[in-house]
Amino acid sequence: MKWIAITSPDFLPGEASVIVMLLQNGINIVHLRKPQADISACQKLIEEIPPQYYPRIVLHQHFELCNKYHLRGIHINSRNSTIPVPFEGHISCSCHSFQEVKEKKEKADYVFLSPIFDSISKQGYKSAFTIESLQQAQREGIIDNKVIALGGIAADKIPMLRSLSFGGVALMGDLWNRYQTDGPNELKKHLKILLNR
Repeated sequence: MKWIAITSPDFLPGEASVIVMLLQNGINIVHLRKPQADISACQKLIEEIPPQYYPRIVLHQHFELCNKYHLRGIHINSRNSTIPVPFEGHISCSCHSFQEVKEKKEKADYVFLSPIFDSISKQGYKSAFTIESLQQAQREGIIDNKVIALGGIAADKIPMLRSLSFGGVALMGDLWNRYQTDGPNELKKHLKILLNR
Protein backbone atom coordinates (compact mmCIF):
# COMPACT_ATOMS: atom_id res chain seq x y z
CA MET A 1 0.00 0.00 0.00
CA LYS A 2 1.30 3.45 -0.97
CA TRP A 3 1.30 6.09 1.80
CA ILE A 4 0.92 9.68 0.61
CA ALA A 5 0.79 12.85 2.70
CA ILE A 6 -0.75 16.06 1.36
CA THR A 7 0.39 19.30 2.96
CA SER A 8 -1.95 21.63 4.77
CA PRO A 9 -3.16 24.35 2.37
CA ASP A 10 -1.65 26.92 4.75
CA PHE A 11 2.03 27.20 5.61
CA LEU A 12 2.71 25.91 9.12
CA PRO A 13 5.63 26.60 11.48
CA GLY A 14 8.27 23.89 11.16
CA GLU A 15 6.50 22.37 8.16
CA ALA A 16 9.63 21.42 6.21
CA SER A 17 11.02 19.43 9.15
CA VAL A 18 7.66 17.64 9.55
CA ILE A 19 7.67 16.75 5.85
CA VAL A 20 11.14 15.23 6.32
CA MET A 21 9.99 13.36 9.44
CA LEU A 22 7.01 11.92 7.50
CA LEU A 23 9.27 10.76 4.67
CA GLN A 24 11.69 9.20 7.16
CA ASN A 25 8.90 7.32 8.95
CA GLY A 26 6.93 5.47 6.30
CA ILE A 27 5.32 8.09 4.07
CA ASN A 28 6.33 7.32 0.48
CA ILE A 29 5.39 10.60 -1.23
CA VAL A 30 4.45 14.12 -0.11
CA HIS A 31 2.17 16.27 -2.25
CA LEU A 32 2.85 20.01 -1.85
CA ARG A 33 -0.59 21.57 -2.11
CA LYS A 34 -0.70 25.30 -1.34
CA PRO A 35 -3.56 26.59 -3.52
CA GLN A 36 -3.25 30.27 -2.48
CA ALA A 37 0.56 30.44 -2.43
CA ASP A 38 2.68 32.30 -4.94
CA ILE A 39 5.67 30.66 -6.57
CA SER A 40 8.25 32.25 -4.25
CA ALA A 41 6.51 30.90 -1.13
CA CYS A 42 6.42 27.38 -2.62
CA GLN A 43 10.04 27.69 -3.66
CA LYS A 44 11.02 28.73 -0.13
CA LEU A 45 9.34 25.63 1.35
CA ILE A 46 11.04 23.34 -1.20
CA GLU A 47 14.43 24.87 -0.41
CA GLU A 48 13.92 24.15 3.31
CA ILE A 49 13.65 20.42 2.50
CA PRO A 50 16.95 18.54 1.95
CA PRO A 51 17.41 17.73 -1.77
CA GLN A 52 17.64 13.97 -1.19
CA TYR A 53 13.86 14.04 -0.59
CA TYR A 54 13.00 15.90 -3.83
CA PRO A 55 12.36 12.66 -5.79
CA ARG A 56 9.49 11.98 -3.35
CA ILE A 57 7.74 15.36 -3.70
CA VAL A 58 4.84 16.09 -6.06
CA LEU A 59 3.59 19.62 -6.88
CA HIS A 60 -0.04 20.73 -7.14
CA GLN A 61 0.83 24.11 -8.68
CA HIS A 62 3.76 26.12 -10.08
CA PHE A 63 4.73 23.12 -12.19
CA GLU A 64 7.83 24.86 -13.53
CA LEU A 65 9.47 24.17 -10.14
CA CYS A 66 9.34 20.44 -10.83
CA ASN A 67 12.17 20.47 -13.36
CA LYS A 68 14.07 23.20 -11.55
CA TYR A 69 14.37 21.11 -8.37
CA HIS A 70 14.15 17.65 -9.98
CA LEU A 71 11.00 16.80 -8.03
CA ARG A 72 9.03 13.57 -8.53
CA GLY A 73 6.22 15.10 -10.57
CA ILE A 74 2.98 17.03 -10.78
CA HIS A 75 -0.65 16.57 -9.76
CA ILE A 76 -3.46 17.59 -12.10
CA ASN A 77 -6.75 18.89 -10.70
CA SER A 78 -9.53 21.33 -11.65
CA ARG A 79 -7.41 24.38 -10.72
CA ASN A 80 -4.28 23.21 -12.54
CA SER A 81 -5.54 20.96 -15.31
CA THR A 82 -2.93 21.37 -18.04
CA ILE A 83 0.18 19.22 -18.26
CA PRO A 84 3.15 21.39 -19.28
CA VAL A 85 4.71 20.61 -22.66
CA PRO A 86 7.15 18.99 -22.72
CA PHE A 87 6.80 17.03 -19.47
CA GLU A 88 8.21 13.56 -18.89
CA GLY A 89 7.83 13.08 -15.13
CA HIS A 90 5.32 11.45 -12.81
CA ILE A 91 1.69 12.55 -13.21
CA SER A 92 -1.14 11.99 -10.77
CA CYS A 93 -4.62 13.49 -10.84
CA SER A 94 -7.78 14.04 -8.79
CA CYS A 95 -10.98 12.09 -9.52
CA HIS A 96 -14.38 12.45 -7.88
CA SER A 97 -16.31 9.67 -9.64
CA PHE A 98 -15.75 6.13 -10.87
CA GLN A 99 -16.18 7.37 -14.44
CA GLU A 100 -13.33 9.85 -13.98
CA VAL A 101 -11.14 7.06 -12.58
CA LYS A 102 -11.83 4.92 -15.66
CA GLU A 103 -10.99 7.83 -17.98
CA LYS A 104 -7.86 9.06 -16.22
CA LYS A 105 -6.03 6.24 -14.50
CA GLU A 106 -4.47 4.78 -17.66
CA LYS A 107 -2.70 8.08 -18.37
CA ALA A 108 -1.56 8.66 -14.78
CA ASP A 109 0.89 7.00 -12.40
CA TYR A 110 -1.98 7.00 -9.89
CA VAL A 111 -5.22 8.85 -9.24
CA PHE A 112 -6.84 10.15 -6.05
CA LEU A 113 -10.49 9.16 -5.58
CA SER A 114 -12.33 11.41 -3.14
CA PRO A 115 -14.07 11.98 -0.84
CA ILE A 116 -14.17 8.36 0.32
CA PHE A 117 -15.25 9.32 3.86
CA ASP A 118 -16.43 12.62 5.34
CA SER A 119 -13.50 15.04 5.18
CA ILE A 120 -11.50 15.78 8.31
CA SER A 121 -10.04 19.05 6.99
CA LYS A 122 -12.97 20.47 4.98
CA GLN A 123 -16.13 21.16 6.97
CA GLY A 124 -19.28 19.85 5.28
CA TYR A 125 -17.35 17.90 2.62
CA LYS A 126 -19.25 14.61 2.83
CA SER A 127 -18.45 11.16 1.47
CA ALA A 128 -19.50 10.69 -2.15
CA PHE A 129 -19.59 6.88 -2.03
CA THR A 130 -21.38 4.09 -0.20
CA ILE A 131 -19.49 1.00 0.91
CA GLU A 132 -21.64 -0.99 -1.54
CA SER A 133 -20.63 1.25 -4.46
CA LEU A 134 -16.96 0.94 -3.51
CA GLN A 135 -17.27 -2.85 -3.33
CA GLN A 136 -18.92 -2.89 -6.75
CA ALA A 137 -16.13 -0.69 -8.18
CA GLN A 138 -13.61 -3.14 -6.72
CA ARG A 139 -15.37 -6.11 -8.35
CA GLU A 140 -15.36 -4.27 -11.69
CA GLY A 141 -11.64 -3.52 -11.42
CA ILE A 142 -12.17 0.25 -11.22
CA ILE A 143 -10.51 0.36 -7.80
CA ASP A 144 -7.06 -1.19 -8.08
CA ASN A 145 -3.43 -0.47 -7.18
CA LYS A 146 -3.46 2.80 -9.18
CA VAL A 147 -6.32 4.28 -7.14
CA ILE A 148 -5.48 6.17 -3.92
CA ALA A 149 -8.22 6.75 -1.33
CA LEU A 150 -8.55 10.37 -0.16
CA GLY A 151 -10.96 12.05 2.22
CA GLY A 152 -11.51 11.37 5.91
CA ILE A 153 -8.70 8.82 6.13
CA ALA A 154 -7.85 7.89 9.73
CA ALA A 155 -6.35 4.80 11.37
CA ASP A 156 -9.68 3.04 11.88
CA LYS A 157 -10.46 3.22 8.14
CA ILE A 158 -7.23 1.58 6.88
CA PRO A 159 -8.32 -2.11 7.20
CA MET A 160 -11.47 -1.42 5.16
CA LEU A 161 -9.48 0.39 2.45
CA ARG A 162 -7.05 -2.55 2.25
CA SER A 163 -9.99 -4.93 1.83
CA LEU A 164 -11.32 -2.77 -1.04
CA SER A 165 -7.99 -3.15 -2.94
CA PHE A 166 -7.03 0.53 -2.93
CA GLY A 167 -3.42 1.00 -3.99
CA GLY A 168 -2.82 3.43 -1.16
CA VAL A 169 -4.14 6.26 0.96
CA ALA A 170 -3.62 10.01 0.95
CA LEU A 171 -3.56 11.64 4.38
CA MET A 172 -4.10 15.30 5.12
CA GLY A 173 -6.45 16.47 7.88
CA ASP A 174 -5.63 13.61 10.26
CA LEU A 175 -1.88 14.34 10.06
CA TRP A 176 -1.89 18.12 10.20
CA ASN A 177 -4.60 18.44 12.86
CA ARG A 178 -2.58 16.08 15.05
CA TYR A 179 0.63 18.02 14.39
CA GLN A 180 -1.00 21.35 15.31
CA THR A 181 -2.71 19.92 18.39
CA ASP A 182 -0.10 17.51 19.77
CA GLY A 183 3.22 18.38 18.12
CA PRO A 184 5.70 16.40 16.00
CA ASN A 185 6.51 13.66 18.53
CA GLU A 186 2.88 12.63 18.93
CA LEU A 187 2.42 12.82 15.16
CA LYS A 188 5.34 10.41 14.73
CA LYS A 189 3.74 7.96 17.20
CA HIS A 190 0.41 8.28 15.42
CA LEU A 191 2.06 7.60 12.07
CA LYS A 192 3.43 4.32 13.39
CA ILE A 193 -0.10 3.29 14.43
CA LEU A 194 -1.50 4.26 11.01
CA LEU A 195 1.11 2.34 9.04
CA ASN A 196 0.57 -0.81 11.07
CA ARG A 197 -3.20 -0.97 10.59
